[in-house]
Amino acid sequence: QVQLVESGGGLVQAGGSLRLSCAASGSIFSINGMGWYRQAPGKQRELVATITSGGTTNYQDSVRGRFTISRDNAKNTVYLQMNSLKPEDTAVYYCNAKVRKYSWSPEYDYWGQGTQVTVSS
Repeated sequence: QVQLVESGGGLVQAGGSLRLSCAASGSIFSINGMGWYRQAPGKQRELVATITSGGTTNYQDSVRGRFTISRDNAKNTVYLQMNSLKPEDTAVYYCNAKVRKYSWSPEYDYWGQGTQVTVSS
């Protein structure tokens, strides 16, 4: 089995910073894409940022320039540094990883349990 464990959420004032971490463990042959998604109350889950194993990144327009995604391939860990936080960034943040469990197996999506980020005005 594969587990994704997130940490680093919390309550912060507008303009502040938080750093999220997500570590993947279990039966893992390789991880291609990793990313962060978020879901605010009453809204659909949306992409925040993604990063490939080679380091290519992609960001939602509303976070570009404020958030930075990075990863440590040796630790199967992805990070999200969030600066200049705004109240509209308030949501549950979910980690995603596209994992191949064996060399011959297809890639599957795995998700973390979510971590709450609350930004007060």
